[in-house]
Parts: sequence; structure tokens; C-alpha cells
Amino acid sequence: MNTNAFALRHIGPREEDQKMMLETIGVDSLDQLIYETIPDDIRLQKDLKLAAPMTENEYLNHIHELSNKNKVYKTYIGLGYHPTILPAVIQRNILENPGWYTAYTPYQAEIAQGRLEALLNFQTMVSDLTGMELANASLLDESTAAAEAMSLLFAVRSRDQKKAGVNKFFVSELILPQTLSLLETRALPIGVELVIGNEEEFDFSSNFFGAILQYPGKDGQVTDIKTFIEKAQLAQIKVAVAADILSLVKLEAPGKFGADVVVGTTQRFGVPMGYGGPHAAYFATKEAYKRDIPGRIIGVTKDTNGNRALRMALQTREQHIKRDKATSNICTAQVLLAVMAGMYAVYHGPKGLEFIANKVHHSAASLAAALEELGYKQLNTSFFDTLQIEAKSKKIKSIAKDHKVNFFYPNKHTVTISINETTSLSDVNEIIEIFAKATKKKTIKLTSLEETNHITEGLERTSDFLTLDVFNKYHSETELMRYIKSLERKDLSLNHSMISLGSCTMKLNAAAEMLPLSWAKWANIHPFVPAKQAKGYLTMLKSLEDQLTEITGFAGTSLQPNSGAQGEFAGLMVIKAYHESRGDHHRNICLIPSSAHGTNPASAVMAGMKVVVTKSTDKGNIDVDDLREKAELHKDNLSCIMVTYPSTHGVYESAIKEITQIIHDNGGQVYMDGANMNAQVGLTNPGNIGADVCHLNLHKTFAIPHGGGGPGVGPICVAEQLAPFLPGNPLVKTGGKKAITAISAAPYGSALVCLISYGYIKMLGAEGVTAATKAAILNANYIKSRLQGSFDTLYSGECGRAAHEMIVDCRAFKANGIEVTDIAKRLMDYGFHAPTVSFPVAGTLMIEPTESESKEEMDRFCDAMISIKNEIDQVTKDDTNNVLKNAPHTMEMLTSDEWLFPYTREEAAFPLDYVKHNKFWPTVRRVDDAFGDRNLICTCAPIEEYMDA
Repeated sequence: MNTNAFALRHIGPREEDQKMMLETIGVDSLDQLIYETIPDDIRLQKDLKLAAPMTENEYLNHIHELSNKNKVYKTYIGLGYHPTILPAVIQRNILENPGWYTAYTPYQAEIAQGRLEALLNFQTMVSDLTGMELANASLLDESTAAAEAMSLLFAVRSRDQKKAGVNKFFVSELILPQTLSLLETRALPIGVELVIGNEEEFDFSSNFFGAILQYPGKDGQVTDIKTFIEKAQLAQIKVAVAADILSLVKLEAPGKFGADVVVGTTQRFGVPMGYGGPHAAYFATKEAYKRDIPGRIIGVTKDTNGNRALRMALQTREQHIKRDKATSNICTAQVLLAVMAGMYAVYHGPKGLEFIANKVHHSAASLAAALEELGYKQLNTSFFDTLQIEAKSKKIKSIAKDHKVNFFYPNKHTVTISINETTSLSDVNEIIEIFAKATKKKTIKLTSLEETNHITEGLERTSDFLTLDVFNKYHSETELMRYIKSLERKDLSLNHSMISLGSCTMKLNAAAEMLPLSWAKWANIHPFVPAKQAKGYLTMLKSLEDQLTEITGFAGTSLQPNSGAQGEFAGLMVIKAYHESRGDHHRNICLIPSSAHGTNPASAVMAGMKVVVTKSTDKGNIDVDDLREKAELHKDNLSCIMVTYPSTHGVYESAIKEITQIIHDNGGQVYMDGANMNAQVGLTNPGNIGADVCHLNLHKTFAIPHGGGGPGVGPICVAEQLAPFLPGNPLVKTGGKKAITAISAAPYGSALVCLISYGYIKMLGAEGVTAATKAAILNANYIKSRLQGSFDTLYSGECGRAAHEMIVDCRAFKANGIEVTDIAKRLMDYGFHAPTVSFPVAGTLMIEPTESESKEEMDRFCDAMISIKNEIDQVTKDDTNNVLKNAPHTMEMLTSDEWLFPYTREEAAFPLDYVKHNKFWPTVRRVDDAFGDRNLICTCAPIEEYMDA
């Protein structure tokens, strides 16, 4: 046994286990299983060209050497990204803790109460600091949040504005440049006209439905947003404010001035810059817009016993249900980063945040005074942390470079300096020295900070924030450590048991892949530093792009999209740009199979396309005849098709090449949703199948952990004709020769976590990634065979095989009064997270074990499922007091003096022997979603606010 081989550690079933599994399936070899599963005409004829696999030790040495090519300078660039201090207690107990980073999106609330509470803290923090009634559980980055704000304000226009076709949106010229680029990307397809200008000169015309301001502006000036909002309200213009979260400790909350939406990033709250991400954006608005808010909201409700419980609120407005009626395709959040930012606020509390914000402000004020004493002019009349200095930028830049210091140089005559949490008094003196050298004057040495205020009267914060107990009781490391642990114990993550979610690929996130994320030379790089300071990053990112290009069989890759949904949108926008470059502006029809992911139609609408749905056959495949008919009907206007492969039903459709050819014959492009790429790598690929673009979920196939619902990365890989249109960035050269405007704020999206996928491929190599795909197919078919006789598989391939996932049909159990939700909740008592519930078919479970799970773990899962089937067989429709309907069973129930159930406590909590050895206890009984939606509370409100509702 080669214990150095990473594949041995990553792939679950041992060689002897695989033989037994193949016997259970009824095939002689793994090759036979693959032959019977994947259509022969799409199989790759050559091995992937990837570098030889590294051992874990070799990889860690390699990635350490690569990190030394990154140069960590003192950075004062600002523009939405700042050096931070990540408290070690948060780094060790959350960022580096698989109990937090391997958790799934909290759809199963009863086993996710810890994450839900942490996110509720985050929402409360955001609501308090912004002064808004409602905040979501985070978005992807500030620029995306600003674009979502524009879309929301466009959607909630008054009836008269819609009737009059009012479509202008004012953008302050002080907006961050990356945000402006993303607003341009998102505005055009939906018919919004951007008008960029000086907010003091805006005429508040009735032709405008909304506006967005930057607070403070990109150059640090704090403008009078109060007066602007007052005038806008009189003109029925709704206002979004992009606000620096730390500045809101010193500046009055925009909500107090009447803002309609407040957005920004929480990166300043202890989250490393990571060359641009991942970071948790925030989005806060009025309760009146609760049905239009993008992303996810955590709300308070009660469980069966009437106890306080948390869950994702308003789930019926999720994009996979609203589909082409959705105003956004954002169904992801940056949960792990939001948890970190929320814990930063918990740890420091209001007084700690005031101390940090005051230190930043006083450092900036002291620096301004010293530079003015040296003869420089400081242009900002009101500022929080950023100074705008009149100076010869070329000269300053040369001296700063010698000091290993980064400023921002917007033009030849201006230097901006953004002070941050890490800036010390000696750092301030070093900046003064740099500017003194430029004038050949003697430097000024400060011995203390000047505690003066440089915020315009009327804009200073007077309102309280973070007054609730959670932000005022965990300020020692001991207490915070215990609080974090208490929340972690409420969550079922991959470090406890298999999470067999179809379409979501909850595979091993190897420790060797994760370790470098905490290393300073990866964590502390600003996304807009000169390329010479990011050579390690650029080498790694280029190598990852090349790896993904090879794996997908395409010509180019962009890592910029920072979620799968963003990848979908990016792919469609690239297709749109390609058609337009050929004069085909009229091509706007997007064909989407009825079984597609819910974000697919939402993405198409956002890209300005018209959705035409194609039928599925009884076997769950795309109806080729219907597809051909609709493609030919719309051939003059056909833009593309969006197709998932293997299908969302867990089947390799044999007609896939015919399908792609039909689209090409009718002038369209083929977009392939990469959700199921874990069943392709090394065996087939989108290019070989005939696709033109695909997005990849690096948080699925390529081992980035889900983190409770984020971070994710959704790069797009494209064929040669689409490569010129890959997305760019206004500050860093990226993308193709004819690059579309930005898809995400940072040039390379969530660059820090790209290290994980880079390591995954480096350590597996061509043979390893192919073996992983084969093992994923083996594991799925093993579970399918083991469950045969207890559960029917809804769809399978021509030889009766599943792909890497399968759908089991639970609809027949309604005859016993049992719904698929009851099975999902009962699985918790057995120590398992439910598979994907009722997607893509209502009343079913979609099961995907991944390649990382061992035979022993899959056997435990199958034993649990078969045991549940036996329990179903023992109940009737009239018998509602049963072990399934009452699931999950909590420790409170089991230890109560009263037991009013017709089954034993042991049957409830320990239905199989293995459960006794590693029992996971749900902390609440089944939650009441309807009650929570009727009484929407999305902050850490006092208990009285909802118990009497």
C-alpha cells in the first residue's frame, strides 16, 4: 500500500471493498461498470495531460515555496479591501475547523441550529450598523450586492414608473470602479440605463427610479447622503448606499436617513484579503421588500414543542422555485465568511468596534495633519479612514516601493491612503517619512495619535448598535471558544457522517488542501497590488486555469465568477457577446429542459434572454423530438441551450451529442451546467460532448468545502470562439481581447480558495482524478443496488446504471401517510443529513455518496434507509403518532419524565446499534416554517417578540 499516494487518502473504498461492491452491483470489474454507465461515443480516447501527482508532503512544500513569490507589503490601497486582524480564536475554531467548513447549506434546520444562530448574529450586526429593518445572510461580494440592489429597486418601481417605462439609475462617480463595472454588466440585459455623475449636481428627474451612493466615496470623501436621500424621496427615487461596514461605527446609519437598501462587504471584520476573496457581502433593506430580497434570510420560528428555533425564512421565494420569474439567480451565500465576520463583532462587541474604528480614524487624522505640516494638500473635507493627497504620484510611488508600501495612485497628481485596523503608530510615521523624502524635508515623528474628529456634523453616529447580549458577553477567548463550540455541537457536518446530497457533491475537503489558506503570504495580498507582488498567486491561478481547461476539453478559463450561479450568468453573457460580435443581436432565445436547475432560467432572464422550456421523456431524459422542434422553430433567434450532464436525474443521456448538434445546426451555442462534473472528470468532458461553455462548481467537483452554504467558486471554461469574451476587470488586466465587463468584484474572484482546487488536482494527477470519478460512479451504483427492494430508483441509464447520483422515489409511501420530509427528519435520528429532498422531482430523494465515502459508511447509510423503510411499512395513514412523524427526537424528549409515544425511547433515539457509539442529537424538534414566515423576525430579537406572535 503506497501510503504517500493522496488518491489512497481521498478515495473511500479500499481495493478489497471495491471487489465486494462490484459483486453486489453484479459486474465483474469497475471497467465493466463504467462501460455500462457512460455512452461509448462520448468517452475520452486519451488520458488527461496533467502533471504527475504530488504526495501531500511534496505539495505542502511546493505551495510554501510558491507563497514566497508573493510579496506582503504594507498596503493602504483601500477600494473595498483592507488588511485585517483575524482573532486567533476565530481562525482556529472556525476557519480551520471542519465542524464549520464542511457543513452544508442549512436546509435541514433541526441539525443546523449552530450555523443558523451564527448567521442570525451576522444579520443582526448588519441591521444594527446599517439601521435597516432586514438583512440577508450574506452575498458574494460588495459589487454583486450593489448590482442586486439595483435589480431590486428596478423590480419594486411604482406602478406609474413601470407604466411610464422609467429605467434610469443614477450612479455616483465616487462608486468603487469594480462596482461600476459590475453594474454595467448587470444593467444592460435587463433594460436599465446607467447615468454616472456628481451626486451634488444630480437633478432628481422623474426619469430615474433609483440611485446608488458610495459612503464614504472611493477616494475617502464622506458626502452628505442625508440631504441626497431627502431630495430623492421627494422625487420618488429610491436610494441604495454602498457603505464601509467599519465606518458605520463612526458614521450614522444610512437607514436613519431613509435609505432603501444598504450594501457592502464585511471583509474588514477579521476576514483576510486573500487576493480578492472569498468575503461576505451584506445586503440590508426595508421589510417592505422582504419578498424581493436576493439570497437567503435566517428567521426565528418555533419547533413542535413551542421552543425557539431558527431556519431559512421565506424559502418559497428561493430561485429554484421561482425559476424564470426570479429577479435574481443568487441562491448562495458566503456563510463561512459571514460566520467569521459575525463572530468578530461578537468577540469585540460595540465598545471593541468603537476602539478599532477610533484608532483607524485618529490614525488617518494624525497622518493628515502631519502631511499638511509637510506642505501637502489633503483634499477630503470629511473622511473616516482614507486621505486624498495632492502629490506627484510617480515620485511617491518610487519611494513607497523602496519601503515596501502600497498606496493607490488614481492619477499623476493624486495619492490616496486608506488606513486600516493593522496600522500602527510606527506605520503612520513610515508613511510620513515617505512623503517627507519626496519633498526632501525632515520627517515629522508622531509620538501619539491626534484624537480629533474629521466627520461632518450631522453625519456622525448617534444611534446605538450591538446592544443585545450576544455582542456583550463573549469578550474573553475562553468564553468565545466555548460559545463557538456550543454552536458547532448543534450542527451535523462531514466530520460526523456522510452527507449524501445529490447535485451538491459533499466530498472530502482534505486538510492538506486547506492548510495554506491560513498562511500569511496567501491570506494578506490585496487584489489590486502590482503583479510583481502576486507572482505566487498568478502562477497558481494560471496553472489552475490550464488544469481546468484540460479537464473540460476547452480553450480557455476564467476564474472570476465566485459562485455557480455567477458562472451561469457569466457563461450566458459570454455567449451573448459572441453573438453580438457577429451582428446577431436578435439571438435571445434560451432553451432550458424542464429538469434543469432552478438557477438556470433565472440566469437566462438576468442575461436578457427569453426562456423556452423543453420537455422531458417519461424516463427523465430530454425529449429530443420536442427539442428539435423548438430549436427549428426559433432557429433565427436561438441563442443557446442550458443543459446539465449527466442529467439532473442522474443519467448519462445517450442522445447528448445529437442534442448539441441540433443546437449548433440552428445557430445556437451549448451552455453546459457543470453541477455534475464529478461524473465526467477523466472519462468524458464538455468539449468532447459538443458544448461551447460550461461552468464548474469548484465547491463540488474540485473539493472546496461548502462552508454551510459558501464559499464557492464557479469558473467558466469556453471553446475557442468564446475565449475572447472572458470577463475583465477595470483595475487588473484579465479576460479575453474583447472581454465583457466584470462578473465579480475581484479580478480572479475568490482567489484564496482556488488554492484548494489547485491542490486537489496537483495531488491527484490525471490517474487520480479519473479514479475519483470512477469511484463516485461505483459508490452511487453500490447504494442503488443495496437499496433495491426497499426503494425504487426513478431513473437509470440504458443498462440500468446510475451516474454518480440517483433519485429514489418516496411518493408511494403517502399511502402510509409518510411524506419524503418525514424520511429526511427521521434520518437525523440515525445520525445522517438527508439527501437532496424533492429536487428535481417532488416526493423523492436524490442521493450522491461521492468518491470519498468508505464502504462502511455507505453501509451504515443503507442500513438506516432500509430500517426506515421497515418503519414505514409498520404505520398507516391514520396513525400520525409514529416514529417518523415525530422525528427528529431530541435529548429533551428522551430525558423527559413523560413519554407519550407508542414506541420505546430506544426505538426513537437508537434505532440501530451503530447509533449508540456516535450519537448526534438534534437540538430542536421539527421546525414550523409557516409560523416563522407569518411572523418574520430575522435578528437576535428578545424572545417576547415572537413567543406572543
